[in-house]
Amino acid sequence: MALEGMLTPKELGKRVEADEIDTVLVMFTDSYGRFMGKRCDARFFLENVLKEGTHACDYLLTVDMEMEPVPGYDFANWEKGYGDFHLVPDLATLRVADWLEKSALVICDVKGVGVAPRSILRSQVDRVAEAGFTPFGASELEYYVFETSYREAATRGFHELPQAGWYLEDYHMLQGRRHEKLTAPVRRHLRRSGIPVETSKGEWGLGQHELNIRYTNALWMADRHVLYKQCIKEVADGLDMSVTFMAKLDQKQAGSSCHLHLSLWNGDKSAFAGESDTFRHFLAGWIAHVPDVMVFYAPTVNSYKRYRAASWAPTRLGWSNDNRTAGFRVVGEGNGLRIECRIPGADCNPYLAFAAALASGMDGIEKKLEPPPIFEGDIYKAESLPSVPPTLRDATDLFEASDFAGAAFGEEVVKHYTHFFRTEQAACEDAVTDWERRRYFERI
Repeated sequence: MALEGMLTPKELGKRVEADEIDTVLVMFTDSYGRFMGKRCDARFFLENVLKEGTHACDYLLTVDMEMEPVPGYDFANWEKGYGDFHLVPDLATLRVADWLEKSALVICDVKGVGVAPRSILRSQVDRVAEAGFTPFGASELEYYVFETSYREAATRGFHELPQAGWYLEDYHMLQGRRHEKLTAPVRRHLRRSGIPVETSKGEWGLGQHELNIRYTNALWMADRHVLYKQCIKEVADGLDMSVTFMAKLDQKQAGSSCHLHLSLWNGDKSAFAGESDTFRHFLAGWIAHVPDVMVFYAPTVNSYKRYRAASWAPTRLGWSNDNRTAGFRVVGEGNGLRIECRIPGADCNPYLAFAAALASGMDGIEKKLEPPPIFEGDIYKAESLPSVPPTLRDATDLFEASDFAGAAFGEEVVKHYTHFFRTEQAACEDAVTDWERRRYFERI
């Protein structure tokens, strides 16, 4: 059964002729997971882009957060002249963009570019398919909501922003109601854009919220994830509100996570059912390779400030049944049995995070790895278990040196993203922060 809002080219053509759609957004994500692309006249899209694709500057996979081209990449640089790459619309993603006026959108693959995030995930999904499985996944995104616009937040220096809630509201229906002027239209827009919604709820922070969308094939789930983020940001912007997906907004507040759920299927049956050998080996590989690919779960300097004891964010690499102190929480039963990894933060790029998870789990299956013993109790206190890498610098060193990462993703990807994460680290180290001014201005 087709999802509401999904389009075929023929259906798009009918809506264009009826003057219901006049713009098509043609997009892909950069290394941070931000959408880049063009707005096309809908008729031009149907007559040209649909058949031939379009182009964008290749520097978009080498820029920093401020859109500055960063030297030192092999893929694109000043010496090579920053040419174009070819964007190929994936027509399975063609849909109405319900939160935008008279608009549709399509997500593109970057043709022949192995370092593009969607290319990296697609290659891992293909690898899983070659082994006879279909990977199904979901991502649970948390975020903070503010009663001020992005422009005003920037003018204030992102300080003392009025949050949408003023007491902890986890599952709290009254306080959660105060988010509905944003969350309710987002739920409707997502459903009408081919992204089925399950639930929304308050979270364990002041003004923190969560909206969950339906699981699907891992590649399509990553697509849904980035579209959901784009939708909620743009709807908030239109309401003179703002949201943030920072992993750790405030040291006194809960961090924002992106819990990943995964299972492998054979046809209409889960290969994990009954905690099968496939389940055990996949779990073992996923746990074992966290240090190798931690940068794909925690990609910013800020990410690592989330991992603190008794914070709802995991600190150790253990697993347990329905235990929220665990980095890996096993939930469900029968065909619903799945592994929830609680390590990724809301700032992750979902294409890279799902790719890391699938590569790790498949290595466990191929090598028939066994997971460590199940842990019962408070894993925050389990000093016998290894800890997650403590900083972006440590995680990048592990990623660069990892034989597993090189084998799973290729040397080109490892080199490209090592440079990307080192650039992010250097930007932090060069910055003079408010903390430094408060600490040293008078008293040093």
